[in-house]
Amino acid sequence: MSRSGYTYVCRFDALEEGVPRRFEVEGVPVSLVLTEREVFAIHDVCSHSAVSLSEGEVDGFTVECWLHSSRFDLRTGHPLDRPATRPVPVYPVRIEDGDVHVQVTGTP
Repeated sequence: MSRSGYTYVCRFDALEEGVPRRFEVEGVPVSLVLTEREVFAIHDVCSHSAVSLSEGEVDGFTVECWLHSSRFDLRTGHPLDRPATRPVPVYPVRIEDGDVHVQVTGTP
């Protein structure tokens, strides 16, 4: 972890548009999603069924849980469909010199 609280995760060009990828960041499961040339970091565990969101489908700014089809907004973590009713944490992302950094400490 750097002094800014951000942790290097991967190279930007290692991410594929619309394909979520799971990483462990400071012991936290995080799904990185590149969509519309922006990278989002969302907690990689569905708040409803405790399965990996990185195995779900991305559509624009949403990721759909593969188990029960709840969709979450990548920008806010809020559920858009039932059965999920609780949001999942989202984490700040920085792109520096082609590197993706995520801050998981100090975030809910």
